[in-house]
Amino acid sequence: MGEKVEFSSSSSGELSLPPGEGRAPALILVHEWWGLNDHVRSLAARFAKEGFLTLAIDLFGGKSTKDPAEAGKLMGGLDWGQAVGIGKAAFDHLASHSRSNGNVGVTGFCMGGAATLVFACNITGFKAAVPFYGMPDASKVDYSKLEAPVLMHVAKRDDWVKPELAEALRDKLTAAGKSMRLETYDADHAFVNDTRLEVYSPENATLAFSRTVAFLHELLRAK
Repeated sequence: MGEKVEFSSSSSGELSLPPGEGRAPALILVHEWWGLNDHVRSLAARFAKEGFLTLAIDLFGGKSTKDPAEAGKLMGGLDWGQAVGIGKAAFDHLASHSRSNGNVGVTGFCMGGAATLVFACNITGFKAAVPFYGMPDASKVDYSKLEAPVLMHVAKRDDWVKPELAEALRDKLTAAGKSMRLETYDADHAFVNDTRLEVYSPENATLAFSRTVAFLHELLRAK
């Protein structure tokens, strides 16, 4: 598991190092509405194993839960301006880290997928953004500021992020000269979460993860 780090006076997370000692592409990982839990830690370890310097950030100040009602309260109480500040501090920490090649991407799941797009539209310098089944409220983002290419993963059976909403966003960004690739899966919301067997789809989770790794390596490699 990663090492707990504080990257500003009020921000913390867990940093997972890739194998070896050389410089590597860097990645911010944003948790679901459950908080920074063992599932997110396992994802951070997987990304690190694939060669990414991975920082799983904590947007809930150390709180996590398994109760949907409590998770809803945590997400509903999130100060998005403060969240962007945490994301910016995490970006700066990774960009200057001794193991970083200076190229930073961002990915996240559900609420973290929404945060991925919020960060990419409010923090300058990201080279790639990969939201998994998450989209922010339109009032929280100005897509004209988006610079990073986007790879979005969406389930076909999702009442939170409906495929047609993701398709509309892709079309909007494409028309504006932005880069967004959309991948859809015959699955339910949160299909990557292997701690929720009622929605976990191993084949689709593996495919989405492999596509993400290839996308990130292409865009975050040293050039």
